[in-house]
Formats: sequence, C-alpha cells, structure tokens
Amino acid sequence: MPEAPTTLPLPRPTTELCAVLLHPSAHTRSPAMHNAAFSALGLDAVFLAFDVPPDALGDALAGARALGVRQLAISIPHKQAVAKYCDELDETAHAIGAVNTITRVGDRLVGANTDWIGAVKALEREGPIEGADAVVLGAGGTARAVTYGLLREGARVTVLNRTQEKARALAAELGAQASGGLETLSELEHDVLVNTTSVGLREARSPVPAAALRAGSRVLDAVYDPAETILLRDARAAGATPIGGKWMLVLQAMEQIRLWTGKTPPGELLAAAFDRAT
Repeated sequence: MPEAPTTLPLPRPTTELCAVLLHPSAHTRSPAMHNAAFSALGLDAVFLAFDVPPDALGDALAGARALGVRQLAISIPHKQAVAKYCDELDETAHAIGAVNTITRVGDRLVGANTDWIGAVKALEREGPIEGADAVVLGAGGTARAVTYGLLREGARVTVLNRTQEKARALAAELGAQASGGLETLSELEHDVLVNTTSVGLREARSPVPAAALRAGSRVLDAVYDPAETILLRDARAAGATPIGGKWMLVLQAMEQIRLWTGKTPPGELLAAAFDRAT
C-alpha cells in the first residue's frame, strides 16, 4: 500500500482546490485522508479545512464558486442549509434533504450525499442490514442520510431525538416506522443503533444510558474523536458490536473522491491517514 507523504507539495497554478466546510473545525480528519488519496492517485490537488459559522455559509459558497473550487465536503452544521446554494442536487441528496458533498461540474455546483453509503458499508462490515430493527439517534443532516440508507437496505427504522417534533418530522418524511425521544431507547428492541448526534465528541458523555444497549446488536457512533466514545465502550460492555465513526468517515470519503475523479482510493490508505491525524 503506498504511503502518504509527510508534507504536501506546494500548490501550483494548476492545482485543484478542495475543502471541507464545518463549524467548529479543530477535530476534522478529512484533510489528512483526502490529501493522502490525492497523492496515491497522482492528482494535482490539495484539500483544506475551513471553519465556517452558519451565518457565513452563503459567502463561503460564493467564494468557492468564484475560486473554482473542485469539490467541497460539507459537515456539521451545514448539511441541510447548504442545499439552497447548489445549482443541482443528485437523486440521493434530493431524497435525503441533506448534502455532504458538492462537486463542480463545468460551472455548476452539484450537491450529493455520501454519508448514507459510509454508514451502510460500515455496518455491513459486521453483517447484513436487510430485515434489521434499527434505531437512529438524532434528526439532523447525518441522521437523514443514515435513515435513508438503512431504509434503502431493508431495515425497519425508528428515529429518536431530544426534540421529538424533529424526530417525527424526519420519520414521516423519509418513511421510518416510528419516532420518539431519546429516553425511549430502553423500550425498544434493536439490532442496529446509530448515533448521529455530536454527543461524545471530545467529551466523556453518551447520548443514551448504558442499560438501554442490547447484547448482540451493532452500535455505530458517527462521532470519531475519541476513537472509542463512551457509547462504544458501553456497547462493548453490553455484549454489542461497537463500530467507530472512523469507518463511516473513510467509506464516505472514498465515494466523494470517486464522484469527482472516477477513481476509488484504497480504504486502508485513508484509514491509515485518519489514524495519523491525531
């Protein structure tokens, strides 16, 4: 497997610019993964991270358009709000109602969503999804993508969120089975549990009590810093299979790069770059 360089080559006038937009930005591993992939694929491109507060999102997209940015990854909290700045949404982004990838095609910005692919493939590393009883925690852009992906693969999905109205709206729009508050998890039998909230990001908290977790289930935490969140630690102790957010991020990034270049970088290379970006 090719090794990523420890330092990036200096950009040239021909270098394609790519970036991730998010707020806050200190935790992101996306530049390390994408730059490693660009090097391995022999692409003259560089990937940066920009901390963009919500009220600056429109200006950031206007700037990206003016500068000819080739591709943008979109992260929390912008995945739903950014859709209106795209010239076009692909089928999945339109169905999900959230965008995590914008690719310049000619002079048009095309929104797509690869989060659902990352979540589905991360879960399928541990077993099939079809016929599973799944619970999604959260009601933001990532929750929408994960719910879409699970339903597409044949799972029965319940959406839980701190604000029940948002959970009900998401479930009704995407066709999930039910919805409710986070406190109802202990009442639900589930084969799959996915946390899409930011609870646990660089903090020692879990979105749910340990007693609500089920032995034999798969628990995917979209939070990837720390590598083992409290939720994943509790899942392991309960006899569930913990799945770190690293693989969801790696697998969706592979699809982002394929959307632009038509080439799929090695997942192991991106995973190694992720591990080095501490």
